[in-house]
Amino acid sequence: MGRTRKTGTAIFTALARAALLAGALIGLTATRAAAVPAFALQTGQTCNGCHVGGFGPQLTPLGREFKMGGYTLRTNSFNVPVSAMAVASYLHTAKDQPGPPADHFSNNDNAALDQFSLFLAGGIGSHFGGFVQTTYDGVARKFHWDSLDLRAVATATVKGVNVIFGASLNNAPSVQDAFNTLPAWGFPYTTSTLAPSPGAAPLVGSLAQNTLGVTTYAWINSEVLVEAGGYRSLSRDFLDRAGVDPFSPGSIKGVAPYGRLAYQKNFGDWNVQVGAFGMSADLYPGRDNTTGFTDHYRDLGVDASYQYFAANKDVFTVNARYTDERQRLEASQALGLASNGRGSLKDLRIDASYYWRNKLGFTVGAFDTYGSADPLLYSGNRTLKPLSQGANFQVDHTFLGGSGSPFGPRFNARVGVQYTAYSRFDGASRNYDGLGRNASDNNTLRAFLWAAY
Repeated sequence: MGRTRKTGTAIFTALARAALLAGALIGLTATRAAAVPAFALQTGQTCNGCHVGGFGPQLTPLGREFKMGGYTLRTNSFNVPVSAMAVASYLHTAKDQPGPPADHFSNNDNAALDQFSLFLAGGIGSHFGGFVQTTYDGVARKFHWDSLDLRAVATATVKGVNVIFGASLNNAPSVQDAFNTLPAWGFPYTTSTLAPSPGAAPLVGSLAQNTLGVTTYAWINSEVLVEAGGYRSLSRDFLDRAGVDPFSPGSIKGVAPYGRLAYQKNFGDWNVQVGAFGMSADLYPGRDNTTGFTDHYRDLGVDASYQYFAANKDVFTVNARYTDERQRLEASQALGLASNGRGSLKDLRIDASYYWRNKLGFTVGAFDTYGSADPLLYSGNRTLKPLSQGANFQVDHTFLGGSGSPFGPRFNARVGVQYTAYSRFDGASRNYDGLGRNASDNNTLRAFLWAAY
């Protein structure tokens, strides 16, 4: 069995290296392989053609279609497929954060370059496309591999219905999803690691960058999505080299299956979407397989979205997601990390936004995470529960989401202010840690500048 696990890990590590090489080849062989540039130039669209509010990542119906089609839609014959993105912010919490701060930062009132990213992004011909992102983390002050989505697609007509058949090689469950309801692209669309955040979250949203997966899908008549695939943990050596923590949340035993169903319907100037998703994984917590046991997670969820595009370019959207996670924590129990063999975690998210003239945006969101108590798993919470509740507010303005940028069609920028208010944090509203700290002490004000080229 040990030899089988090693061989499987080696195969997925080789696939990851091949994915990075393929991304590099998109740029290196552009003139010889008819590769196209970063997405805005490739499609000939302004940013607000594919993105709500004129800036990513929230997609319009055209943006969803572009992604489902493997990033291959084009109107321009060739441009360099390289892009860059930077996010900088100032962050203030209601009270100073406990414990030692990150290196080079204080317990409050911090300004930081949150991230600087480089992308190779585009399509090759009519069947291959994708993007590879590498990021410099300005808080940790190191590089790491970031989002990856490489696709192969083919179109067919089945009984008079247009179908796109596709396959995605990606490194995070839901990063390949075209709807802004699942964890990879959900609101808030930009955050800082300096901000306090609750300790509990469903596994399906906690595997970004430390897994590699392949999913296959059918996009039927631009309305129905059927997707299935699986994810495997990458080796500790690969993740160390890629700048990713190999121990959190642990390593998957074998392959974790993932499935997705969604239905979208366009009604002229508005559209609706409803869907479901699921993932099942056996996990060695902290990569520790000495007990002979694993922790089993089964995440099932439903999601929905609504978009309305007015004639005067005003845009209104709503996104929602509910995740139900069931846990069997045999490995954690044997390691003294959990008291109970079984547990549950539930997570509810909803946000609504209004964009005036598709530029000036107002968004409000609410979140509620709750589950079963465990004296060891949540030992740092006074109530021994993972309860966290609150609301997010954001006001932002996108300067150049339409045409007429003085710096050329590649450049775009958004400035915004976020406020996160907690009514519950890690189990309680008051004295949640047993040391007198209240949930509202973590209320966070963040002003940010987000630029892309």
